[in-house]
Amino acid sequence: MSYDNACKYLAEHYPADFVRWLLGVEVQKIEVLKTELMLEPIRADSVTFLQAANQILHIEFQTLAKSNPPLNFRMLDYSVRLKRQYRCPVTQVLIFLQETSNEVAFAEEYRDQTTIHQYRVVRLWEQDSELFLENPALLPLASLTRTNSPPALLAQVAEQVATIPDREERQNIAGCVEILAGLRFDKNLVRQFLREDIMKESVIYQDIVQKEAFKLIGRLLKRRFGDIDASLVEQIRNLSAEQLEDLAEELLDFSEVADLAVWVEQQERN
Repeated sequence: MSYDNACKYLAEHYPADFVRWLLGVEVQKIEVLKTELMLEPIRADSVTFLQAANQILHIEFQTLAKSNPPLNFRMLDYSVRLKRQYRCPVTQVLIFLQETSNEVAFAEEYRDQTTIHQYRVVRLWEQDSELFLENPALLPLASLTRTNSPPALLAQVAEQVATIPDREERQNIAGCVEILAGLRFDKNLVRQFLREDIMKESVIYQDIVQKEAFKLIGRLLKRRFGDIDASLVEQIRNLSAEQLEDLAEELLDFSEVADLAVWVEQQERN
């Protein structure tokens, strides 16, 4: 889902802000760790590991309480893998984005006959919006926080986006705001408050457009040529959204996979 991209972008581009928010400490050096651990990767929504000083902050963003394996077991599993690989303390924070009454969103431990494992849960709809409105790194989450007037809160978020002085940062934050606000608001309402040209120029928006275009091209190629070589698929995946749109048109003129390969090679040379 697109909100995965937005959450991952924020946590990995503003690690100091997330460490400050969730751990309450200032750290000079923070490393973003790879998100696939030893053994098989665990399927999750949006996961970020930050190593700050001699500890790891594991942040997981979640929209739905339903999960396989269950969320509390997943947190235990991650904790064990992280400690085994990095041999340092691990703090885990599970952040629920959408309001729910499901008991899973209110549980902060895994427990069975022999094991008790604890972690923190942040339910955004219970959080004071002021902290999020004051910090560009957290601003896209602000529209999901506690409020008596959601439209008024969305207007505040849009006003704060407009005050970000750096254009590129403003574009990217606006793109994240649009995506995450869509979990609570109608998309048309969001676009009433945010300038569409700013959102479309964001790297987050472009990344989503590229991924959606690749999915479409993948289906068209499968239907036209069946399974194609994995290396060629990877080359196509690396094309820009604009190039993928061009490919959708050119595909009609290809008679065999070799034609596709030649076209892709030309794009890489340009």
